[in-house]
Amino acid sequence: MGFDFGVAQPVRLTKVSPARLATFDDCPRRYRLAYLDRPTPQRTGPWAHSTLGAVVHNALRALFDLPVLKRVPQRAVALVAEFWKDAGFQNDEQAARYRARAKGWVAEYVEDNDVSHDPVGLERWVSAPVNPAPGERPSMIIEGRADRIDARAGELVIVDYKTGRRPPDEYEARASQALALYAVAAARTLRMPCTTVELHHLPSGTIAAAEHTPESLRRHLQRAEETAGDLRLATDTLEAGGDGDVLFPARPDRRCAWCDFRPSCAAGQEAAPAAQPWDLLAP
Repeated sequence: MGFDFGVAQPVRLTKVSPARLATFDDCPRRYRLAYLDRPTPQRTGPWAHSTLGAVVHNALRALFDLPVLKRVPQRAVALVAEFWKDAGFQNDEQAARYRARAKGWVAEYVEDNDVSHDPVGLERWVSAPVNPAPGERPSMIIEGRADRIDARAGELVIVDYKTGRRPPDEYEARASQALALYAVAAARTLRMPCTTVELHHLPSGTIAAAEHTPESLRRHLQRAEETAGDLRLATDTLEAGGDGDVLFPARPDRRCAWCDFRPSCAAGQEAAPAAQPWDLLAP
């Protein structure tokens, strides 16, 4: 017998991060290899552009941890040297060249931007239950670590550092699902409005800013919810004995050249020749 007492069934919340959503969107096979398969399949070695990005991020985080009077170009340069690693570079000469560039980037960043304010968060973990439909029960939990969260004029601003080959623009900032989800999660976690997101490109000194509306944030949440639903279904079916290759298909394209899991993916190896670990460095 089945009785309906009018009691709503609990909603299963899917916990997702911008990185996981982006990985599944780009290539479900890579998602499975990165997050589900155990032991973790063979990966490539370190990439020079990732090393460079990590050094710059760590140096700027440490800089903002200092008292305001110590946030000077010379200290920023010293922090790059402190955090520097040579992993992924072609040789000592190339590593030294990019170490010098990274020092110049952070020095110029400190000179050209106001670094006298204390951010609300540095590598701050934010987490919040959300639903794209206002007033509805949460359908997922968005969580992740934002590079920097500023408080300006009573509102939060999400700042993301970039060290890639191409300067970003306003469209890229607005289209970034990660920045939009961080804005939503930060607003709920810190209980302050957050609609502005910024990409700070160190090599060019470019700051690409975008102002979100409730509608644009809702669109990002809807897309995230759709991806989260697909991800949850595939994962549950895999755990029930489904075929991982069918549930998490590869999406071969030119990005396979620099995929971390290329050594463990035959489809990726066939899609493009392997990139050198330093090929994605900013010119």
